[in-house]
Amino acid sequence: MARIVLICGASVAVYKACDLASKLAQAGHEVRAVLTPRAAKLIHPQLFEAVTGQPAAVEEFGPERRGAMDHIELATWAELVLVAPATAGLVARLALGLADDLASTVALALPKGTPRLVSPAMNPNMLAAGPVARNLATLRADGWRVLEPGAGHMACGVDGKGRLPEPAERVKAVADALGARG
Repeated sequence: MARIVLICGASVAVYKACDLASKLAQAGHEVRAVLTPRAAKLIHPQLFEAVTGQPAAVEEFGPERRGAMDHIELATWAELVLVAPATAGLVARLALGLADDLASTVALALPKGTPRLVSPAMNPNMLAAGPVARNLATLRADGWRVLEPGAGHMACGVDGKGRLPEPAERVKAVADALGARG
């Protein structure tokens, strides 16, 4: 089994990330969640700790910090990184190499060869926007595997492509990525 860092962006789909974290932990993986500060306003990191038995983090600085360089520790600890849900903003920060929060610094500090998956979840119009398409293409070119969003009814009230894939699909993608690493 593997050590997985699950990075969560501020999408209403973040509740599905808790289920995913639980399923990955039940499958024997060690899962540590890293939430963007905005994601932590939607769901509490302690929920991830409850379902994984591992620490969850939001900020690198402050009273909760565990070490001098949490982003480096998490990046080197990880045997796989999964960003789910990946919002348009988080996709942009990852594609541009911006390091403005713990989630993006962990992603930027990953050692070469660490399997990395990104699972976009956003409004269909946002997903179809040129900048998002370009940023996803950049991530692919940088070695990220982009999990295709599902289609259906969205929390914003529209139907279309942009839904976070079901946990079973993401668990399979993780298993495939881990199997491919050798």
